[in-house]
Amino acid sequence: MFRYSARRSRGVKLFATQTTKIPQTVIEKVVQKYAVGLPAGKVVKAGDYVMIRPEHVMTHDNTGPVISKFNGLGATKVYSTRQPVFTLDHDVQNKSPKNLAKYASIEQFARKHGIDFYPAGRGIGHQILIEEGYAFPYTLTVASDSHSNMYGGIGGVGTPIVRTDAAALWATGQTWWQVPRMVKVELRGKLAPGVTGKDVIVALCGSFNKDEVLNAAIEFTGEGVKCLSVDDRLTISNMTTEWGALVGVFPVDEATLDWYDRAVKELELRTFSIPSSDPSLATSIPPPPEHPRINRERLSELKTAISTYSSDPTAQYSSHLIFDLSTLVPHVSGPNSVKISTPLPELESSKVAIQKAYLVSCTNSRVSDIAAAADVLKHRKIAPGVEFYIAAASSVVQREAEELGHWDTLISAGAKVLPAGCGPCIGLGVGLLEEGETGISATNRNYKGRMGHPKAQAYLASPAVVAASAVKGYICGPDSLDPNTLPKTDRPTFSILNTESTSSVGSSAGVEFPLPGFPSTFRGPLLFAPQDNLNTDGIYPGKYTYQDDITLEKQAEVVMENYDPPFAALVASIRSNQSSSSSGTDTKEGVILVSGYNFGTGSSREQAVTALKAAGIPLVVAGSFGDIFKRNAINNGLVCIESPELVKDLTEAYAKDGKRGAGGKDGELTVNKGLNVSVKAVEGVVETTYPDGGFKTYKVGVLGPSVQELWLCGGLEGFVLKSIQQQAA
Repeated sequence: MFRYSARRSRGVKLFATQTTKIPQTVIEKVVQKYAVGLPAGKVVKAGDYVMIRPEHVMTHDNTGPVISKFNGLGATKVYSTRQPVFTLDHDVQNKSPKNLAKYASIEQFARKHGIDFYPAGRGIGHQILIEEGYAFPYTLTVASDSHSNMYGGIGGVGTPIVRTDAAALWATGQTWWQVPRMVKVELRGKLAPGVTGKDVIVALCGSFNKDEVLNAAIEFTGEGVKCLSVDDRLTISNMTTEWGALVGVFPVDEATLDWYDRAVKELELRTFSIPSSDPSLATSIPPPPEHPRINRERLSELKTAISTYSSDPTAQYSSHLIFDLSTLVPHVSGPNSVKISTPLPELESSKVAIQKAYLVSCTNSRVSDIAAAADVLKHRKIAPGVEFYIAAASSVVQREAEELGHWDTLISAGAKVLPAGCGPCIGLGVGLLEEGETGISATNRNYKGRMGHPKAQAYLASPAVVAASAVKGYICGPDSLDPNTLPKTDRPTFSILNTESTSSVGSSAGVEFPLPGFPSTFRGPLLFAPQDNLNTDGIYPGKYTYQDDITLEKQAEVVMENYDPPFAALVASIRSNQSSSSSGTDTKEGVILVSGYNFGTGSSREQAVTALKAAGIPLVVAGSFGDIFKRNAINNGLVCIESPELVKDLTEAYAKDGKRGAGGKDGELTVNKGLNVSVKAVEGVVETTYPDGGFKTYKVGVLGPSVQELWLCGGLEGFVLKSIQQQAA
């Protein structure tokens, strides 16, 4: 067993020898190591449901609600105190007594149970997990935050979980996961000068924008990987979330090993030592203490594990995407969508005016990013009428940037300093976009309303482009960007070698039987939101996410506020007119919401689910779902059904111009035309009744017993509580 001090990994051999002969990807191999309760000889493959015991689980400001869930389970002891990590990072600008009391209660819980705790101001959780070695190559680390994909930048498997999962992990050390389908992304060629990792992921999101990697685990390969620094890789992995993936892993190579070698040396320099010219005195002094997770011993084991933890030559992938880095110019994402990416030269000619610029977040606020912005701003001033906000990814990053002089360069140019934390990226604190404003940011997400007012415009770009835009007052590249060194192409070259169909969670075909107490039918009026990629910010605005005392009734009042403000009132009106008399325990009445593809994409906030349920929506039908949303739904008892055929019919009949994305034919964002629907989830049947008496039946995937059982228990929280009670009996 690999041992490294009291806070080091226990119970999982860090680099266990693989003996399976069935070919696996590197991601499947890592999951195999952390899967528990597998039958003898079972080889983990994409699509498998497994129980996992991850190396670590990170929670941030949402630790408060997780504590409530943990206590609600009746749990009194954390299963493994070395597994959780608390990092306060989202609402760090909020100095209200209420928020400070919440932060204090989280710290108190951490101290009581001996859990590693990082206070507000230390930095963003994902950056801390990289800096402090909780996320490490060939380990599985989860976080109650959608950007845990970032750990793939150093060769680890990072994936998001939700608050209920976190509570279950605290109580039992494990939770469920369905291994995603595997997608290979081959990077060819080499980046031109001035093109960055941010440009790569922005272009990937805009080029492969037909859900090619939706709910997938991405493995980056190809000779192009070698030209990407670890910081570039962290940025790309971080934003595989926006691309739609659940995991985004880079190979562990010389660049990775060099990065860790430098990290070990820097950590060794932080310890005290007594210089002496007397060799005998020097040898009498004990060596300085090692970092518990980033140290020579662990680095040595990592070097020997590379050959073991590589994908087998015949490993299977559902798709193989190819992207030529040598054809890429700087790109800008938006406005208000990562699926829109525009070559910078094309957008620069439009001189899109900005009022705010941001160098913040875990995506692009490391030392190299700050240095790139400082190079642009040296001896320059921020343009009149523009506000430029900066926040380091961590206090360690800020200290190093200060020592190198980069931080002072930004301040001298007129940048406004925010504490190390999420801030504007999540729509919290000062500096948010106001109505009618346009902003450019080095963050990861530019959904409508996320960084401020829903009627603002948000673009994403690299730190150098953000800084240059802040200087000139419109979206542009830095003066150092030489057009002669860029490829002479309008768009990057990309292709798909092959694709295979894959099934979705809870949508397996076949025959299932209802468990006692599970409704045979979900029934009610049908509301249609003709929109693909309706994200969690649209369903439940970020400004409410960390107000932990918001009741379910209040959640129902603000549901879909950023998508369609009248939605909550419409649902409430329909519900008030529904019969209050029960139609039997066999039928569940409510409003049935139907929407487009990738419904619920975005953050890991559970309120996007609980707000819909609280409003009286027991079931959502969509073309497909964001996996994190579906996970939240399963964990909280909201039924999700995929029916591309129903979505197609409703789009043709009721969407403007027969296309999703612009509301209904009358301009409404939520279509209410008097349709009614009955969903027999266990049978796999959706029956739709039209106002003219027309009737149509759709076949859909059936709901299996595991999901039914979670629904009957009220979700995962109730299921874990039931398990704890049974164990105590």
